[in-house]
Amino acid sequence: MTAMTVTGRTSTANHPGGTPALVVVAHGSRDSRAPITVGALLARVRALRPALPVRLGHIELNEPRLPGTLAALEDGDAVLVPLLLSRGYHVKQDIPEMAAAAPARTRVAAPLGPHPLLADALHDRLLEAGWPARAPRGGAVVLASAGSRDPESRTDTARAAALLAGRLGVPVVPAYASAAAPTVPEAVRALTARGHRRVAVASYFTAPGRFATQCAAAAPWIASAPLGVHPAMARLLLRRYDEAVGARTERPGTLPDDGPLAQSDRPAGQAVHLDQTGTRHFHSAAEGPVAPPQHRPVPAFG
Repeated sequence: MTAMTVTGRTSTANHPGGTPALVVVAHGSRDSRAPITVGALLARVRALRPALPVRLGHIELNEPRLPGTLAALEDGDAVLVPLLLSRGYHVKQDIPEMAAAAPARTRVAAPLGPHPLLADALHDRLLEAGWPARAPRGGAVVLASAGSRDPESRTDTARAAALLAGRLGVPVVPAYASAAAPTVPEAVRALTARGHRRVAVASYFTAPGRFATQCAAAAPWIASAPLGVHPAMARLLLRRYDEAVGARTERPGTLPDDGPLAQSDRPAGQAVHLDQTGTRHFHSAAEGPVAPPQHRPVPAFG
C-alpha cells in the first residue's frame, strides 16, 4: 500500500524543527469512550518516540478537528496518518481535501490496514475474550468492521480477514455494520449453516462506539474488544509515518523495536534480514528468497 502526497503549500524547506509532525487523524464518535481511547493511544505513540511532535485531528464529531490542528502548524511539515483500517471515502477524499486547504506542507500516509500487526492485535483481543490457545473444533470468526460502499475498502477488509485466518487456523469471514454485505448476523448464520458451532466476533474497530457495540451484540459465543490501545496500534501508526516520510531509522542488520520493521511484519515461517542498503529480504530455507511486502515509501520532504 502506497502513501499519498498532498501539499498545502509548495516549499523545498523543512520545518525549522527538522522533523515533520505526526498528525493522527481519527474519525470521531459520539461515544465518550472513543476520544479517551484515542488519547491513550497517542500517549503510547509519544512514549515510543518522545522527540516526535504528535498531534490529533478529527474528521468530525470530536475536537480538535483536523483543519484546526493543521492551521496551528502554520507552514510547517506534517504527516497525516489516518487512524482508519482501510481505504475509503475519508482516506481518498475528506483527509486529502482538508490537507490541501491547510497552510502546512502535508503528506497523507496509508491507512493502518490491512497489516500483519493488526492480525496480531486482533488475535490478542480474541485471546482476551476467551478464544482458546489452540483452534477450537468447529471454530470460526466473523471479522466485524464498519463497512463502506468503496470496493477497495472491502478488499482491504477481506485481506485483513485472510491475515487473521492465517494466525488462527480457522475460517474468518469479513462482515459489516453498514453500507456493505454481509452483516454480522448474516455471516454468523452462514458459518453456522456450514457446521461451525463456535463462532466468535472479532471487533475490527479502532475504538469503542455504536458499530462496535452493535456487532459484538450479534456474537453467538465470544466477541473481542476493539483494537484500542493495543501496542501494535502505536507501532503501526509510527510505521505508516515512517513510510510516508521515507525515513529509514534502522541500521543495516538491525530490527528496531519501535521503528518500521518488527518481528510480526514478516510473512509466517520466514526469516528476515536487512542488506547494506537497509532493504528488507524475507527468505525460507525450503523455498528460497521471496519479495518483501509492498509498502513502498514516497520521497522524503524537501
